[in-house]
Amino acid sequence: MSFISIAVKRVAAILTVLLVTSFLIFSALYLAPGNPITTLSGGRDLAPAARAALVQQYDLNQPFLERYVHWLGGVTHGDFGTSIVAQGQPVGSLLTPRLGTTALLVVMSAVLILVVGTLAGIVAGLYRGKLGLSVTALAAVGLAVPSFVAAVLLVSVFAVGLGWFPVFGSGSGFLDRIWHLTLPAIALAISNIAYLARISETAIAHEAEAEHVATARSRGIPNRLVVRRHILRNAAIPISTTAGLITAYLVVGASVVETAFGVNGIGSYLVQAVVRSDFAVVQAISLIVVVAFLCINLVVDLLYARLDPRIGRE
Repeated sequence: MSFISIAVKRVAAILTVLLVTSFLIFSALYLAPGNPITTLSGGRDLAPAARAALVQQYDLNQPFLERYVHWLGGVTHGDFGTSIVAQGQPVGSLLTPRLGTTALLVVMSAVLILVVGTLAGIVAGLYRGKLGLSVTALAAVGLAVPSFVAAVLLVSVFAVGLGWFPVFGSGSGFLDRIWHLTLPAIALAISNIAYLARISETAIAHEAEAEHVATARSRGIPNRLVVRRHILRNAAIPISTTAGLITAYLVVGASVVETAFGVNGIGSYLVQAVVRSDFAVVQAISLIVVVAFLCINLVVDLLYARLDPRIGRE
């Protein structure tokens, strides 16, 4: 099976999953407590005429499937509807400035995780002495530190104590945003760095003990070539799997860190929308998170086919 055929099959599967997921997202919110009319009225009793006007304005009088098809058609054109809480503003205009902030936070955190976690795993997997044990011990400590605990510690030490970084906000310019998002990115990355380091260490140590590696070394092949061609290449599949899942998780896990640092991203906005029962915003952010997760998994699947041609034949 060619690489293009694999890509087409994966994309078709993702579109199917996305269609099913969009239906679940749209329908699940109507099973949640509360209703849009209560939110729009602020809990006040409305006159029948005023209530009917709100129902008509937000298409609440249409059948469920008709509302879903209308919503899905708008989503395909970039129209996520209007916010119930934000005085009827388009959801897209509310999310656009926040998407960039969350994307930058996720990218910064992902780079830290991939670089530090993979390098730490390589060191621990190839050097089994004191250096490797030290890296393993640090990874064990990092796994025990949740993101919100790391956020509190980082704010206390580097923001309040030393004053090196701002406590809240996401900044205004690009460099200012990098400065504001440094601590949130580290807080989001710490436990994931440790997890990727442990996975990388296990995969590399397992490949280093394989028979083909011993055979290559017995033939006098330089160790650097053995490590690059036989150990790291074979260990790259479980490492890339874990890295892809971790990166996809960051989109969801960012909500905790954004709330802790007062970052104006889609994660913290999702929390606010859930509290306020702003259905359109919750639906839009949930769908965006699903799309990001599926796209990252698509990249990982295609990377598999490049790393191991046997996957294509299977």
